[in-house]
Amino acid sequence: MATLQVELVAVERKIWSGEATMVIARTTEGELGVLPGHAPLLGELAPGGVVTIRTESGDDLVVAAHGGFLSVTEGGVSILAETAEISTEIDVERAREALRRAEDEGDDPEALAAARRAQSRLRAAGESA
Repeated sequence: MATLQVELVAVERKIWSGEATMVIARTTEGELGVLPGHAPLLGELAPGGVVTIRTESGDDLVVAAHGGFLSVTEGGVSILAETAEISTEIDVERAREALRRAEDEGDDPEALAAARRAQSRLRAAGESA
């Protein structure tokens, strides 16, 4: 089975690196599925997005990714995020509380960004926002 070399890096740490059969990410242009042999591209990750990496074993690694870019080259896929959290590392109650606080702050741009981050963390953890 054909695979892609995938690197997922956030500002503070390397999140994941390895072989995958598919990557799904939401960019500012829409949701994108990347399979081996995909045409090269550079896309901006959508605010408050979720990235799914299907590993060689068939398991899905789900990550809440905030800000950054996705680059597809002949060598594979690089995802460079400002912040990112693997779904299994997300504290759901903390994310729900962050969403409540952000919603209470109204239409302030920082509050809206915080709400998007909290919503993506909840989606990545398999919870409803």
